[in-house]
Amino acid sequence: MTPDKRHLSRSHGTGKNPQTYRKMQKPEFIFDREEELQTVKERLLKRKPFLLHGPAGVGKTLLIRSLLPQVPTVLYCENSATAQVVFRSVAQSLLKRRDARVERSCRNRDGIRAKSAVSLKGIVTDALREGNYSIVMDHVNRPSQSLAAAVREIIGRCSTPVIAVTRSSHMEDTGFLQPLYSDRSEKYELKNLDCDVAERFAHEIVRQAGLSAANIGEFLVKVLEFSEGNPGAILSMLQMAKYPKYRTDEHIKITPLYIDFRMNWVPAVRGR
Repeated sequence: MTPDKRHLSRSHGTGKNPQTYRKMQKPEFIFDREEELQTVKERLLKRKPFLLHGPAGVGKTLLIRSLLPQVPTVLYCENSATAQVVFRSVAQSLLKRRDARVERSCRNRDGIRAKSAVSLKGIVTDALREGNYSIVMDHVNRPSQSLAAAVREIIGRCSTPVIAVTRSSHMEDTGFLQPLYSDRSEKYELKNLDCDVAERFAHEIVRQAGLSAANIGEFLVKVLEFSEGNPGAILSMLQMAKYPKYRTDEHIKITPLYIDFRMNWVPAVRGR
């Protein structure tokens, strides 16, 4: 898919503190993910629960968000920290879709916030039973037993598939949700880019950003090695190379840049 230059133009000012690059660690366009997009779209359309997992920066959120307009029955929860947060997010999504039950009970966002946790759960579960929705719970991180119980009820009693998005399929990330996605068919991994695609992605970022240096070739080799094909890591290091702190004359100071990157980057799950 062709990147949009506007997506990068907001990110390359030279007056920012270098540490702010952590806020820009994920690419804002999807690069060469047609197969993954189609697979996840098909899974969403089948309305079956599944676990979407992959390392930080790989593009899980970007991929899911890009598909939401194509699958309007999906209710997206950006924050899935607790059951109450999830029910509030689902209620807001239902309200945007003018769900009659939620409109009648809550009227607006303030009405949703005013409801008790128990009351809001009842309203949402009733609406889910009557509808034909799926729920995507993004940024799931070691969910509690109470959240897992709520998800189990949504899947079972409400017949509503729940797609959980985590950094890995292992217990430290999926927490009490793991038994709900125990079968291999209920998991889909979004992997880092392979070598050729990662190299093309890096060159495209360099081209769009207008990044140049006498040692740009050597720097790109190191970026691809350090990133292991993670698009968010590639983007972050290339963005960092724009800052004066990491440049001297026409050269990029590769070692200091990489040290700072390692100190601040949210690491991918390794050794698996």
